[in-house]
Amino acid sequence: MRLMLPASQCRDWQKPMLELDQKKISGPVIRLHSSDNTVVAREVIDRGVEIPSEGVTTRDKIPAGNKLATRRITKGEPIVKYNITVGFAGEDIEAGTWLHNHNTEFREFDRDYAHASEYRPINVMPESEQATFQGIARDDGRVATRNYIGICSTVNCSATVVRKVSEHFTPERLAAYPNIDGVVAFSHGLGCGMEMSGEPMDLLRRTIAGYARHVNVAATLIIGLGCERNQIAGLMEAQDLSVGAKLHTFTMQATGGTRKTIAAAIAAVKEMLPEANKVKRETVSASHIICGLQCGGSDGFSSITANPALGAAVDILAQNNGTGILSETPEIYGVEHTLTRRACSEAVGKKLIERIRWWKDEYSVGRDVQINGTVSPGNQMGGLANIFEKSLGSSMKGGTGPLMEVYKYAEPVTTKGFVFMDTPGYDPVSATGQIAGGANLIAFTTGRGSMFGSKPAPCIKLATNTAMYNHLDEDMDINCGEVVDGTKTLAEMGEAVFDLMLETASGKKTKSELLGLGDNEFVVWNIGIMS
Repeated sequence: MRLMLPASQCRDWQKPMLELDQKKISGPVIRLHSSDNTVVAREVIDRGVEIPSEGVTTRDKIPAGNKLATRRITKGEPIVKYNITVGFAGEDIEAGTWLHNHNTEFREFDRDYAHASEYRPINVMPESEQATFQGIARDDGRVATRNYIGICSTVNCSATVVRKVSEHFTPERLAAYPNIDGVVAFSHGLGCGMEMSGEPMDLLRRTIAGYARHVNVAATLIIGLGCERNQIAGLMEAQDLSVGAKLHTFTMQATGGTRKTIAAAIAAVKEMLPEANKVKRETVSASHIICGLQCGGSDGFSSITANPALGAAVDILAQNNGTGILSETPEIYGVEHTLTRRACSEAVGKKLIERIRWWKDEYSVGRDVQINGTVSPGNQMGGLANIFEKSLGSSMKGGTGPLMEVYKYAEPVTTKGFVFMDTPGYDPVSATGQIAGGANLIAFTTGRGSMFGSKPAPCIKLATNTAMYNHLDEDMDINCGEVVDGTKTLAEMGEAVFDLMLETASGKKTKSELLGLGDNEFVVWNIGIMS
């Protein structure tokens, strides 16, 4: 069954968020919008507890981050959070009842996209007033946040070789080159046994090329086997890459096999090191930051703390003429109308819907994946009933500004402000596409405690709640749980996140960098068949 909800149930969440961003949260529950028939438990609430602010008494024990009904909700009626429908009552639900997937139905419903109807341009600050960071200026005008040498494989058959080359360059061997962050291998499982033309090969090639020419990569080696379908010559031609002082290529069959290729590649990197080390950081505008926005292991607090705080930081970044890339297409499904309404044009809004329809009508038909309703067990344990509720929080990472462009996976991102890239929700695959598109920084929110890092773009981890932040303090960079604790407003938290972006872009090591994460997180999206 599909139904069209009234406009009051399709309203953008950006206006209700403004009601919260300047005040500190207190009390046992959090009301997110005056029109909601739900509130969120700020802490564990036992059965039989009176909630004076809502005039209800709990009928169940409510886990922290979970919803409870504030009035009677009849079967089939929308369940509303942030004035957005996140499901439908599967039965008659009395006030004070715990709301979760046991009594919440996932049901498709039509949404009014109203393309560009709420578009408001960003007031970009003059360059002289923009925030600054200490970046690495490249000859082509781009600015890096890190300085790596990259070793890319064209095919899985050369994966061992590229890893052996990178492993040779230990911190001890790089000690004489203090301005180089490392030599990193980008290997994958594709490149052969696949279509020789078409979107799967195009996607693989633009991902590899995106890393090869990435601003955080000072120089690159591309290594292939020699007989694979993803031939180096085809890759170079399709992606307009040329061999030169900063780009060398090898094929194992032509070079003489595994050992000789490793030796030749190590020698090539040694020749690149002195020039790659000739960089220094200088004061540059925050307009050079391109931040990929990620979330993983979401919980009931994601849409209250870390995600809107990151969104507030993205709004600040956009005002400084920087770029934020929202992705994870399955994780905006159900609230995509809140983005199309803010699109800068009808054409941009329609590009987003075209990607949504591809996912729903072609890519995931009949599959047990989250865009078709069910979120992961961890998300459910964290208080999220279905994909609509998860998407509500996920979309908040993009802030409240206009949607300026929509990109396919790994396409170069050239538009300033808030943009969208079509990717899966699986974090390594999604972040790989964003980095290939040019992201020189990743900001990753988590409620359950995702352990993630990336290279060559550093990854900031934002915790949604204080308990998890304290428990996993070696992995988390900032505690957005302060919002629900009542010690910071969302506006203050957004400013703190933006400041951390500047510090990280200036060279401050993230927790994931200190732990050495990022060597296994280059994962290319495989949308094709294997043969």
